[in-house]
Formats: sequence, C-alpha cells, structure tokens
Amino acid sequence: MVGGLADNTKKKKKKKKKRGGSNRKMTAEQTSAFKSVSEWVYLDRPNSSTSSSWVVDDFRVQKSLGRGMEKMVFELHSHSKHSDGFLSPSKLVERAHGRGVKVLALTDHDTMSGISEAVETARRFGIKIIPGVEISTIFSPRNPEMEEPVHILAYYSSCGPMRYEELEKLLANIREGRYLRAKDMVLKLNKLKLPLKWEHVTKIAGKGVAPGRLHVARAMVEAGYVENLKQAFARYLHDGGPAYSTGSEPLAEEAVRLICETGGLAVLAHPWALKNPIPIIRQLKDAGLHGMEVYRSDGRLAAFSDLADTNDLLKLGGSDYHGRGGNGESELGSVNLPVLVLHEFLKVARPIWCGAIKDILESYAKEPSDSNLVRIARFSRMGSFKESSPLSCGKDLIDCCLSSWLTTEEWQSAEFEAIRLKLSHASIDLTGVQVPIETK
Repeated sequence: MVGGLADNTKKKKKKKKKRGGSNRKMTAEQTSAFKSVSEWVYLDRPNSSTSSSWVVDDFRVQKSLGRGMEKMVFELHSHSKHSDGFLSPSKLVERAHGRGVKVLALTDHDTMSGISEAVETARRFGIKIIPGVEISTIFSPRNPEMEEPVHILAYYSSCGPMRYEELEKLLANIREGRYLRAKDMVLKLNKLKLPLKWEHVTKIAGKGVAPGRLHVARAMVEAGYVENLKQAFARYLHDGGPAYSTGSEPLAEEAVRLICETGGLAVLAHPWALKNPIPIIRQLKDAGLHGMEVYRSDGRLAAFSDLADTNDLLKLGGSDYHGRGGNGESELGSVNLPVLVLHEFLKVARPIWCGAIKDILESYAKEPSDSNLVRIARFSRMGSFKESSPLSCGKDLIDCCLSSWLTTEEWQSAEFEAIRLKLSHASIDLTGVQVPIETK
C-alpha cells in the first residue's frame, strides 16, 4: 500500500513537471494560423514581418522569442464610459496599447456611440478596432421560472452594421428601458429605507448615458449605504434581488437574428453566469449564434468548451473590462486566446464582414448621397481624411476606409472591382458630413 502511494506521488510529480513544461515551437498548423491572423491585423502595414521566431506555451498561445517581437493579443470584450465602464474610449484604447493589445473590440452595453472616438485614438497606436456592442436581452421560454437575462456580443466590420437604423432602433428601445429600470431600482431602494437620489445615479452615469446597475451600485457606495460594489450587488441588485428590476429587453433569439441580418457575428457573453445555459445555447444556435465565451483570464472553462463543441460554436473570450480597478477585475488583454482560436474567429467573421462592406459600398455606388456616405464613414477614421488633402473621388475614400480590413485578393473580386469602377466617377465632399451615432 505504501509503495502504491509512493508510485502515485512520483506520477503526480512527473505530471506536475509536464504541466509546467518548457515552451515548444509552433506546429505547422499554428504557424499557418499565426501568419493568416497577423496578415489581417497588419493589412495597413504590409511590410510588417510575420515570419519571426515564435514558441507556444502549454496553453498553445504564441509568445515571442526575439527582442521587439510581439504577441497577437485580441481583446474581444471591453466597456467604456459610454455604458458602464470607468474610462473614456480614448483612455481605454491607450490602456489597451499599454497592455500589448493589437485588436480591440469595444462592446459597450446597448450602444455603439463610443466606437468613432476609439477608432480615432487607435490609429495613433496602431490598434485595430472591431466595432461591437453587448446587447441586453431576455430568454423567455414557456416556463416563466426559466426566464433570465442573456447578453449577446455583436462584432461588426469597419463600416458597422448594415441597416444600421434597424439595429439602432432596437438599442434605443433597450436604453430607454434602462432609464425606467434604473428609476425603479432607486424606488425599490427607497422603500428599503435607503434614500438614494435619482440625480446621484444620473450624475455618475454621465450625460446621455443610459444608467445601469453598476451606476446605481456606485451611487450606493458613494452615499455610504454599502461598503463596495460587490456588497451592493450581493445584497440588493443581483438578479432577483430586493432592488432588482427588468427593462425592455428584446428576446435573445430576436437579437441574434438581427445581428446576423445586419452583417455581424453573434456571440453569447459569459455563459457561466446563466442558470440554464444548455437550453439557451441550443435555442440561440438555432437562431444563428456563431460562438460563445469560453476563455477567461483564469483559463478555458472545460464544461463550456465542450458545450461549444457540441453545438459547433466558436470558442472565444474577453476580459469584460470596465476599468473599475481592484483585484476582482480582469485586465485588458489578460485572456489568452490561442492562435488557432483567433484564426477560426477570423475565418468565420471575415466573409460575413466582407459581405456587409460590399452591401454598404454598393448602396453608395448606386446612390452617392450624403446619407449613404454616412453608412461608410460612420465608424471610419474621418479625422485622418480631414487632416489630409481633399479626396478626389469616392474610390479614394473607400480605399482609405477599408485598406486595413480587405486584402488585395478580396479587392480584386469581380464584385468589388465593379463597385470601384462606379465610384471612380463619383466626386466626394466630406465637408459638413455629420455622422449621427444614436438617438435616445
């Protein structure tokens, strides 16, 4: 018996040693994936080297061996002050740059109003911005006891959504519901003998920002009713808590379908927070869901990885960074997405984004109006155009906007060549072109 225990101990030591093993060279598959991913990341810098020496750690994440070489860090879940984050989009991008992030998806709750600022700042740091949004929805099965809130991440191309107005109408309705919801939470807290003031909550949220639970929680902390944010949620604001309230969220399936119809990728956010993830994932997959979050800063969650495999979904993840500080929050870029995961993500996303870009450009080619120009330039680098010499034709604008998203091969397709030919005769004037982001 003792001998058996000793053998087991030796096995455990060997296993432990193997787990913390040394870096390995990338396999042929990983090398190919890394080359493809980095080529897309650096499309606007074609001379960037992608053939450097790399190794992968035990999580199969690429790491540089040589001085000055970089990891390919994607941050696919972050928030700014335009929803419930603590940093402006500019400060968020700066922090992401400091953390080595190369691709940042800004996914504020129910708004895309911070994307343009993020894009303008990102061009100074060589970061690619994926326009995103985290949509608040409700899963409402026949059994009312199984109803629960579900958050869906949407990732779009540089031009943003097709039929933007349709998506914005959905988001505006949710934001309006957030105001009503937050007011109801304050009312419930007042009835619980916590005289929180509505003006305090709106001041924290900021002008034009729909208040969320986090804003209510921050007001509670500042007013001294709770010691910290965690206590505010644990005692009052958690799902089903004494001060919890619902808004006017759409059905989860409806949001997923609209994301797909507007040229986006639909991804289930933090499924580990769901009470009944299996039926939700199945129904959303039927509605068109592309992926789900599986990776966190503490590693991959095996159970949800298996669920993703079972339902043929992309396995993604992000830090869900808000900038609130403290030990309880993951940092930007802290979620290690393996290079093969990034490659699969782009393999699914790029044809969808390419189709959306083509649709938006075709509309402008058919009718080169200011309203159709706005569709192209909504999230593009308008500042860089206004700083440079005037663009002579529509083709110049398109080339400037999309050179970092479409490859030469994509540009040389018959469909895009036809669009470029039409746009070569279209004059363009950016003076006075306003890019509305959202309505209340």
